[in-house]
Amino acid sequence: MNRPILTVPVQKVEGVSSVPFQDLLAVEEPLEIRLHHDQDDRSISITMRTPGHDFELAAGFLFSEGILHDASQVREIRWSHLANGNQRQLGNSVTVELNPGVDVDLDRLERHFYTTSSCGVCGKASIEAIEMQDCPVLPRNGPMVEGSVIHLLPDALRRAQPVFERTGGLHAAALFSPQGEFQLLREDVGRHNAVDKLIGAEMLAGHTPLGERLMFVSSRASFELVQKALMAGIPILAAVGAPSSLAVETAQRFNLTLLGFVRDSRFNIYSGASRIQ
Repeated sequence: MNRPILTVPVQKVEGVSSVPFQDLLAVEEPLEIRLHHDQDDRSISITMRTPGHDFELAAGFLFSEGILHDASQVREIRWSHLANGNQRQLGNSVTVELNPGVDVDLDRLERHFYTTSSCGVCGKASIEAIEMQDCPVLPRNGPMVEGSVIHLLPDALRRAQPVFERTGGLHAAALFSPQGEFQLLREDVGRHNAVDKLIGAEMLAGHTPLGERLMFVSSRASFELVQKALMAGIPILAAVGAPSSLAVETAQRFNLTLLGFVRDSRFNIYSGASRIQ
């Protein structure tokens, strides 16, 4: 199976001297996500990702896009095969097979109206698209989290990042309890993939919606990350970097607590301040 880390020879330059050096890189390869529903088998998406937890990535992507709603709809997730039985693209294609009779909105797959932050759809339409997907209603007054817990998240995230520690080239998304207890982490070259892997793991385990969890990401907080948090019922999203304007507008619209610049014992609250003590 594909590895998440690759060793490459480089020249390491310091001042006017250079020496040969073996560097570790985070692998980036395409993953095709396919959906098999009754007699319909189609390619849904191709995303550039770091190999690992690919089944969770596929499940999380379909869940956060509103195609799947819970694990009971999934018959199996497997590596895709060609008609002759050979594995497609050496492990770079995953098929999600649904149980017979599962009702899914396949037309949504054709529309793809807000899958990336550069899709060109206006902010109002993007927010309305979330409302149409019947995402879980977030608890209005909870969970409550102390500010001191938020300050501990960056160090806790870094300690839990095995591949980043070796390569320095991955985003991470992690779930914590309101008391700051580490729950689960996933890494990927793409911040949205890391979140999909995380949410997919919890969905397949039957844990969604995640109303008693907060999610911390090692990136900026884009609209798509807010959207994925909302679909999973996560009431608090904290990010190392800055949020976008549409991320803040969406968080305010859906009562999600959005924190940015969580680092160096400081953070900004952009929405949902009532949950932070």
